[in-house]
Amino acid sequence: MEKPRSKAALWLLVIPYIGLLWPSFYNTREPALFGFPFFYWYQLAWVPITATLTFIAYRSVRHDD
Repeated sequence: MEKPRSKAALWLLVIPYIGLLWPSFYNTREPALFGFPFFYWYQLAWVPITATLTFIAYRSVRHDD
């Protein structure tokens, strides 16, 4: 039987999808970070965020039987 908390953790996988869904939202130069336009560093910021969310979702549904 799957825990309800596990199902809720799977919704974490939707967050990166929503964050990167509308390029017109982040297709700007400003604010720049270390010389990188916002368009690039926003997408690069999602890489570790997505990895963390995926790890949390994986750990919540993993069964150690």
